[in-house]
Amino acid sequence: MELHIVHISNFKIDGGAMFGVVPKALWQKVYPADENNLCNWALRSLLIVTGDRRILIDNGYGDKQDEKFFRYVYLNGGDGLEGGLRKAGFTPEDITDMVLTHLHADHCGGGIRRNAGGGYEPVFPNATYHISRAHWEWATHPNPREKDAFLPENILPMQESGQLRLWDREGELAPGITLRFFHGHTRGQIIPFLRYHDRTIVFMADLIPSVAHLPLVWNMAYDIEPLVTLEEKAAFLREAYENQYILFFEHDLYHECCTLRKTPKGYRADKIFTLREFLEQQEG
Repeated sequence: MELHIVHISNFKIDGGAMFGVVPKALWQKVYPADENNLCNWALRSLLIVTGDRRILIDNGYGDKQDEKFFRYVYLNGGDGLEGGLRKAGFTPEDITDMVLTHLHADHCGGGIRRNAGGGYEPVFPNATYHISRAHWEWATHPNPREKDAFLPENILPMQESGQLRLWDREGELAPGITLRFFHGHTRGQIIPFLRYHDRTIVFMADLIPSVAHLPLVWNMAYDIEPLVTLEEKAAFLREAYENQYILFFEHDLYHECCTLRKTPKGYRADKIFTLREFLEQQEG
């Protein structure tokens, strides 16, 4: 199994939205905001090469929305989706599986583009797009809270192209890659668990967006079921600590990976490192 980070871009959103009920006086000490209360966050995808499959997890915002849309997300930095794939030695045509943790625009928008006829088409023509059925039904019949994040042009072309696979239950995508479901942030979010050598790497998506979100009650205002998030997070952190999981953060601008330690105040980051550092250690 080979692992490659695709650093698509960074984006800025309101710090209060990202930390919910936690006072700014506390969260700004560990995740700084600018003069407009905006924090900068990463959009990292993970490319997994195993056997004859090339599996990509999430794909960023894309670029098909208008200027008004992007005025509020302040994209900056990164290699771009196709640029990041090229950096790893691949093209969109090489991708066989596109795993979408969920269908909020920052996680799935890059998977669909405008075509020459003015319509929409998949960016990955040879890939199966994997989504949980619970989340697909949730996103295609959106609630008022999340409606603006579920854009039809990001979602429906996956089904129209015949490339969509809906998962009814948790299971193995490929040897060493297990997809599990979580429901606090949004219904049916997929969290991928990867077995690499003798360690488990977890792609955290929006279950725990950053190291700053490790404290149990430090959660996003975006979560549709905050108490479910608390329950899921508590159980996951205990499991991750007991099994020495490596947490890979999709959104943390400052930290890619960490392990956990147990403290009197709960679970916190122990060792912090890049994915490359971990891979080099394993290969050494």
